[in-house]
Amino acid sequence: MTAVSNVIVFRPRPTNQGLRRPGTLIRAAREGQKTWKRDRDLPRLLRSDRCPAPGVVLSRLRAEEQIQNDMRVTQAAEYDLRRHVLLVIAILAEMRAAIDAAPMPATAIAL
Repeated sequence: MTAVSNVIVFRPRPTNQGLRRPGTLIRAAREGQKTWKRDRDLPRLLRSDRCPAPGVVLSRLRAEEQIQNDMRVTQAAEYDLRRHVLLVIAILAEMRAAIDAAPMPATAIAL
């Protein structure tokens, strides 16, 4: 007698996947980069009093953006296009700010 498992094993998805969103949404976010002011816009978007260090809130922004995207896909009445675009703008800006704030590797300095 053999025991056959009825559990299907799926490979886990990587958590650092890129954003796969409609082109119009990405184009709007890229255009919004021109007027984005981190110190002014990020606290307002996060509904907080101060602006966090670069890259610290990236996971929170991505989680909130995923919620908005799920509402977009399901055509939920609560979907807020303006907030969704602002979240994508913030994600792009925070990724850039985190890269700029990261210390240079010692090997790159020596060259």
